[in-house]
Amino acid sequence: MSLRANEVSEAISELIQQSGVVVAVAAHNLETREEILIQPDKSFHPASTIKICLMMETFHQARQGLFSLDDPMLLKNEFASLADGSPYSLSVADDSEKDLYEHIGKSLSIRELILRMITVSSNLAANLLIERITAERTTQFMHELGTKDVIVRRGVEDNKAFRLGLNNSATARGLMQILLKLAKREVLSPQDSDEMIEVLLQQKFNETIPAQLPANTRVAHKTGWTGKYYHDVGIVYPPNGDALVLAIMTKGFEKDEDAHSFIASLAKIIYDEWAV
Repeated sequence: MSLRANEVSEAISELIQQSGVVVAVAAHNLETREEILIQPDKSFHPASTIKICLMMETFHQARQGLFSLDDPMLLKNEFASLADGSPYSLSVADDSEKDLYEHIGKSLSIRELILRMITVSSNLAANLLIERITAERTTQFMHELGTKDVIVRRGVEDNKAFRLGLNNSATARGLMQILLKLAKREVLSPQDSDEMIEVLLQQKFNETIPAQLPANTRVAHKTGWTGKYYHDVGIVYPPNGDALVLAIMTKGFEKDEDAHSFIASLAKIIYDEWAV
């Protein structure tokens, strides 16, 4: 039996209070249109959740005919800093996906780079794509999708830009809004939306939103973590009933396992209220 609305609120508030960290939540039930909003407009460093935006803009430009998703892209590891245009490279040690670095100088399709960027959170794939599609156009498309709170400024590991405060930013509400469009199959064509959802369903890092949900629940999601920021955002598909969109953003956890357990527990509270 699901909890009453006030009990859900109390359970979430207690969990957040016990965590001792900064938390933002934006959740939407597509069936009832109910929402759970906790500090939804607080801006965070989005870490790798911003890669969803890069995927969307890449599909957008492909739909415009600027290139095909099957076009090859040359793999390289040198990029221009947003700060002053000086070159910098990514560290393979700091990237969760290391295979691409073995293929520098060769080519892979744009579609394959998207898959690696999302499912195993490849920073190198992300930087290759953002250089192609540009941060400015990605942010503009987020505006067109209904949010001005998701801003893409630069690629990964641009330390000079970081020191100048030139960073990507997002809110839980903003990420929820673009994922809600995706869940409704309204990001470009239904076919494009379905393909992007399918990529998100192949996510390999499942320690957070999916971890405590029933095994037959599908979750199309993207995690993000850097420093003390831990996030997970996605679309949850219960075995029965309509989808749920969840955006959970946190700042302050010291340990991976504590952040993972917290986000998983919070997702379960919401799931049990709306899907059970």
